[in-house]
Amino acid sequence: MFGILLGLIVLMVLAYIGWSIIWVAPIAAGVVAITGGLDLLDAYKDTYMGGFVDFAKSWFPVFMLGAIFGKLMEDTGMAKSVAVALTKVMGTKRAILGVLLSCAVLTYGGVSLFVVVFAVYPLALSLFREANISRRLIPATVALGSFTFTMTALPGTPQIQNLIPMDYFKTDAMAAPVMGIIAAIIMGVGGYFYLIFREKQLANNGNVFTEPKDNKIAEIEGKTPHFILSLLPLLAVLITLNVFDWDVITALIAGIILIMLLNITKFKAFIKAINGGASGSVTAIINTSAAVGFGTVVKAVPGFERLTELLMGIKGNPLISEAVAVNILAGATGSASGGMGIALEALGSKYYEIANQTGISPEAFHRIASLSSGGLDALPHNGAVLTLFAITGMTHKDSYRDIFVVAVLIPVISVAFLILLSSLGLV
Repeated sequence: MFGILLGLIVLMVLAYIGWSIIWVAPIAAGVVAITGGLDLLDAYKDTYMGGFVDFAKSWFPVFMLGAIFGKLMEDTGMAKSVAVALTKVMGTKRAILGVLLSCAVLTYGGVSLFVVVFAVYPLALSLFREANISRRLIPATVALGSFTFTMTALPGTPQIQNLIPMDYFKTDAMAAPVMGIIAAIIMGVGGYFYLIFREKQLANNGNVFTEPKDNKIAEIEGKTPHFILSLLPLLAVLITLNVFDWDVITALIAGIILIMLLNITKFKAFIKAINGGASGSVTAIINTSAAVGFGTVVKAVPGFERLTELLMGIKGNPLISEAVAVNILAGATGSASGGMGIALEALGSKYYEIANQTGISPEAFHRIASLSSGGLDALPHNGAVLTLFAITGMTHKDSYRDIFVVAVLIPVISVAFLILLSSLGLV
């Protein structure tokens, strides 16, 4: 137990100060192996790399195709087209809602949250300028639309955080739709009203829009495809995945093909976009696989049995222990998919067994795992948070308080509320 705790501390501290989890995870796994009495070399070559390779084998096609889909949406201008149309409908008076919905539609349609940030930021800057809203709220608005309910809560979302639990609980992307919708309402509505409150608070204090030092990214240039055409690939992925029950790989391929057919005149840009998406996916899959490898080593040491007993011994609904495990590990790694991967690799079979024994639906375990991955993951060292600050030109001091409320605090509250409803037999 001490070794597992020490390994987690090493993982969390090194990730927090900015070291890559690709090589931090093996170090942390080595700490767990040594203190757990395992042979260090065998633990790395067999146990750690076994978990690493198994996850990569199962999920690399999804990571790669998802990244290619998002990059094609970005490079063809389709992502911008969707964002522009939605922000125009909302208008200046509802600038925050326009940016929020633009991020939500793109993310729910399968576009990577990193691509969404690049596509939406120029529009957010323009809208916030016209509405005279402080730029400090742009990161939190984008985070609410991209990192929360569309990533983990809405039934059928093709984001990886909703897909990973399927293998462990034998479910599909629509798992526990009522729970997901309730959580989405809490996160979306609660986060939006918080941002409106903060907008008024900042304005009352004289904190309004100021021009960024480098305004180059704010320019929106070039003709984009029609809004309706730009929506079709997003709808294609959602419908084929959830209505026709296609495998996510097939659904993403259908979306990619549709993007290329609808933008056939831009065929010269396809190779660059596909190469860029494929290259970007490699880092993402290796990061998550590295975290899962750590979980495999944790599962192999004798202290894991004690850890399992402690987690399973948490009184009340067993969904509580799952939520605690996923949240803590997502926070430690600074990664929603990485933290959930560790937790489910180590404990997924146990929770599935509990689901069959207690009568609690495996779908409920799926949804709570997905939702919990999107809680403490957005702590200050989270990669998406750091990317968001880099693009918007904001700092932790400027904007992290608001990100914490909409992307950490409210999602954690939504999970707690759902578990309460489950304990009362209401969902």
